[in-house]
Amino acid sequence: MAELKTQRNDKNVEDFLNTVSDEKKRTDSFTILELMEDVTGSEAEMWGDSIIGFGSYHYKYASGRNAEWFLTGFSPRKQNLTLYIMSGFDEYDELLQKLGKHSTGKSCLYVKRLEDVDQDVLRDLVSKSVEHMKETNP
Repeated sequence: MAELKTQRNDKNVEDFLNTVSDEKKRTDSFTILELMEDVTGSEAEMWGDSIIGFGSYHYKYASGRNAEWFLTGFSPRKQNLTLYIMSGFDEYDELLQKLGKHSTGKSCLYVKRLEDVDQDVLRDLVSKSVEHMKETNP
């Protein structure tokens, strides 16, 4: 079986964030870094070349394949700040309505600028997702 391309590695998170050319996105990224470290109690780690992950869990596909992934994380992408809400969004409609300007994918929360969202609601969303992941993936 092929391994996941995106693996945890020992690259330096702050060095990576300091390469973000957009000053506002770089500042927002450091704010998200602090928020996620605080919520998870885990140190940030690089996953692949551009994802910052916090904590980890093991999961098993129906096929029997096992993998390790982060509990939550983010990446300062060119278009948006992408936050990985691994539990998905099915249970968080009320929080998403209060969050502010954003869009979502399956497990991705896309935010253009951190000032566009309520950071207390964002903290709550990340916290609830991490709790869910820990409960469902012991």
